[in-house]
Amino acid sequence: MKIQKVIPSGYCKGVVNAINIAKKTRKEYPEEPVYILGMLVHNSHVSKELENEGIITLYDEHKSKEELLDDIDEGVIIFTAHGISDAIKEKVTAKGLRYVDATCVDVLKTQNLIKERLDDGYEVIYFGKKGHPEAEAVLSISDRIHLISCKEDIDALDILNHKLFFTNQTTMSYLELSDIIAYLQEKYPSIFIQPEVCNATSSRQKAIYELKDCDLLYVVGDLRSNNTNMLKEIGLKHGIKKVLLIQTYEDIDKSDLQDVENIYVTAGASTPPELIRQVIDHLSTEAGQ
Repeated sequence: MKIQKVIPSGYCKGVVNAINIAKKTRKEYPEEPVYILGMLVHNSHVSKELENEGIITLYDEHKSKEELLDDIDEGVIIFTAHGISDAIKEKVTAKGLRYVDATCVDVLKTQNLIKERLDDGYEVIYFGKKGHPEAEAVLSISDRIHLISCKEDIDALDILNHKLFFTNQTTMSYLELSDIIAYLQEKYPSIFIQPEVCNATSSRQKAIYELKDCDLLYVVGDLRSNNTNMLKEIGLKHGIKKVLLIQTYEDIDKSDLQDVENIYVTAGASTPPELIRQVIDHLSTEAGQ
């Protein structure tokens, strides 16, 4: 049994930057409570690590970010790597709280691009995942932004403005994006297209599509991570016989290793290197290496 790590995989620059910002903020305000509004990145192990540093993650899938802020009356608020709405910034300021913005530079680039097109009179069609914090931050910019998540959403569009602009959430599948763009251009041939899948996302996806003789692909990451789920989808579309998304080495079932020769391990951009190493070490032990 041969075990190989897919290169690149794991942390991207945006995740590393967000974590460093959070830890730096904790040191700069040692006497104040420090909160992250939502999950800094979509990985529960990262949240636990930050909690050990005295940084509190404000997260409840049944509450909006506005509602999460209602009970906070002092301290410093850190905005996550996924971006934040101006309305939230205004609420934080109105409550007399300090804030630190850890938004990924690639996410900011897309947001600024959208704002420029809106200022030029465009209507924006945005390909993203409904309910994802990056998409929610973008949709808060203007009611002239239309979220699509599949081809059926394109069918339902009824936009009269002849100036149309298309872009996307930075962590979407580049393969699915190509299909969406082609379908969208059939309906709106003159639409201005500017894909914005970030390099970290596309390079990790393309590395999977270049794999040969892969019997089993483990994708290590949090179930809530969009870029991690996209890696799994890419593996399946590439025709890999078995693709399994696991959060830690403890999710590995010995039965999955039967009749398997070549195993590859990849990981989402928010997955800590330690978790990847543990998976590879565990598999190596199982293989007797």
